[in-house]
Amino acid sequence: MTEQHQNAIMTFVRRFTFQLANDKYQGNSGIGMSMELPHSPTIMIPHGNNNTSAQLQEICETIDILAGGIGTLNEDIQRLCTESLHIQNVTDSLTKDFTTLQLSVQEQNSFLDGIKPNQEILHQDVASLKQKVEHMKYVSYDGTFIWKITASERQTSIYSPPFYSSPIGYKMRARLYLHGDGNARRTHLLLFFVLMRGEHDGLLKFPFNYKVTFCLYDQTPAQRHIIDSFRPDIKSNSFQRPRSDMNIASGIPKFFPLTMIEQDGNPYVRDDTMFIKIMVDFGDISKTLLPYAVSLNPGLPTYIQQIMIKQEAERRAQQTSTSPDLLRQHTE
Repeated sequence: MTEQHQNAIMTFVRRFTFQLANDKYQGNSGIGMSMELPHSPTIMIPHGNNNTSAQLQEICETIDILAGGIGTLNEDIQRLCTESLHIQNVTDSLTKDFTTLQLSVQEQNSFLDGIKPNQEILHQDVASLKQKVEHMKYVSYDGTFIWKITASERQTSIYSPPFYSSPIGYKMRARLYLHGDGNARRTHLLLFFVLMRGEHDGLLKFPFNYKVTFCLYDQTPAQRHIIDSFRPDIKSNSFQRPRSDMNIASGIPKFFPLTMIEQDGNPYVRDDTMFIKIMVDFGDISKTLLPYAVSLNPGLPTYIQQIMIKQEAERRAQQTSTSPDLLRQHTE
């Protein structure tokens, strides 16, 4: 409420009060009373009417109280205006802070969006490193590898861990199709050999032309192992120097009938596990010696197994050379 409005109200109240007093005085004495209302009026009343004077005095005091209340209201209004201005300033400051925070959140989200692809790449790298560490537990450097295959690994197609012919030799692995493929789908196991790109390929001879032998172990004392071999086709791209991580797999498309693997109690799968040996023959072991070679205790050191194979080959050669002499002596 402005000061002009306050003055107008006070003037109206005073005029109204004086009018009441005048009407009452005229009614009592029959004499009219003329009053002027200056800006700060002084009330002139007959001295003979004390009751009216007291009432007028009370009204004036009430007006003064109201005027004081109006002053207090003005002070409250001023205080509220000041507080409102302060709140407005605080609100403006908070709005600016919120805008700054919002921009910061947007920048952070953009940063996180940029990190996400890198994080996925890191996860892939970590998974690859874990796989390499796992493979290193079973790495072989003598051209032979015994591959343990469990039920958890029985996907449609699986790769063995890499193995080597020597510390700086050929890098190789096997690939197994558990349910067959192509013409042998759902009828036979497919077992292939894969030549991989190695760090020392520049020192090695290509095409790769060494005989590869696969053996599916019979895990019972009967030891009726399934053995098959193939010699690489040196014209095939599978056995040229690798230009990518791996060459195309090549091997034996019908290695073993699935019906025999799927039979309950078959000797080749025990405790949901089977073992396949991959052997690269750098010494040209005769086919007749292969059953003996794969039947040797795999726990023996490789060089001991090689000595035993050599001794067995010499023993058989000696038997072969002495057999005709014995036959000739018998006929004579």
